[in-house]
Parts: sequence; structure tokens; C-alpha cells
Amino acid sequence: MKKSLVVLTGAGISAESGLKTFRDGNGLWENHKVEDVATPEAFAANPALVLKFYNERRKAAAEAKPNAAHKTLAELEEYFDVKIITQNVDDLHERGGSSNVLHLHGELSKVRSDVNPSEIIDIGSKPINVGDKGKCGGQLRPHIVWFGEAVPMIEPSIEICEQAAIFLVIGTSLQVYPAAGLIRYVPRNSPKYIIDKVLPASAQNDKNIVFLEGAASVVLPDLKKKLIEEFL
Repeated sequence: MKKSLVVLTGAGISAESGLKTFRDGNGLWENHKVEDVATPEAFAANPALVLKFYNERRKAAAEAKPNAAHKTLAELEEYFDVKIITQNVDDLHERGGSSNVLHLHGELSKVRSDVNPSEIIDIGSKPINVGDKGKCGGQLRPHIVWFGEAVPMIEPSIEICEQAAIFLVIGTSLQVYPAAGLIRYVPRNSPKYIIDKVLPASAQNDKNIVFLEGAASVVLPDLKKKLIEEFL
């Protein structure tokens, strides 16, 4: 039986594929304040702006290519039971070859009705506009967890983390909750590795964490070899 390898990824791994992160430009996305494009209130006040913003992000994500880090995580499935929990809304993990990906914050390639949240439609890279409606007649909106909204997938993510024999954190500052709290649910004796350019402040006093500084596309292939040598 393969050991459970749980991976929490954030914007840093997608940034290596050229996608802008939330913290680029002092927390601005495409020169917009977060509260203007990523809240339910913003969608109610100016749906055209919000849809245009996500149409642009959807297009950029579709044009981006999986990098070496995405591909290495997929390769690890040969040796471990790999489960990826991602804060990212792109599909680079899936296109990189990973077969078990849980999206905490939704998916850019999907939209849902603002009247019936269970009506979810996969649109790929297509744009949506004001007036585009679901079968129930509700306006279509991005299938994204906006600031101020509940995170429905957090409970399944906690259950996955509780079973982790090995835990990796890649490209996330561990500042955005509830995702940042997932590391607390990993068994105490399970080894934890963080790959990023800076060690997250919340992890600096945890002696059970191995910090690997650098870009994931460079560091992860070497870590893959180490994990295979140590845990198989």
C-alpha cells in the first residue's frame, strides 16, 4: 500500500508558469482592488467588471503551461498515494498529469448559477457575460470562492490532511485562512516540507518542518528523489 503524500499548493507554483499572483502589485489583480472584483458585493454592484476580470484570468490560465513542478507531482503518483489540495483556481495540476486534485477556492474553467449554486457548468476557456444564464434562469458567475464566502471544500481537505504520512507545502505564504490552518491537522510525526522563496512566518518556530528555499520547478525534482530514497 502506497504511503499518503498530501500536497498543499498556492499561487507560487502557478507563478512559475507565468500566472500573476494575488500579491503581485501590492495585492492588486490586474490593477483592481480585491474588493472590486473578488467579493459577492462587487458582483452585485458591477457584474460586468467582475465577469470581464475573470474572463481575462480564465484566458490567461488556459494559455499557461504546466511547469516542472506540476509534472514532478504527477510523477510522484508512481510511488505514493498523492493527493493535492490547491488554493489555485487554474487547472495546471490536472494538465500536468495529477489525477487527484481538490480545489479549495473553486475553478476558473467552471461557472455556476447565482440562483442555484449546485448548477455548475464547465466552460473551459470561454468568456461569460452579463445576461448569460443557467437552466434555472440565474445569471452565471465564476465558480470561485470569493472573499467573504464559505469554503465548502475545507472539511474534505482536513480529512485528507489528517491521513498524511508526508506533507508538502508549495508556493503558499500560509497567510490565507482557512487553507493556512490545514498544516495543523497533519499528524505530528509526519514529516513536513515547505518549498518557497521565503519561509512562511507561521512556520518559523515549527522544528518538524524542513524548509527548502527556491523555485518549486527547481527544488521539487531533487526532493522527489529524496522522498523515494527515504520512504520507499
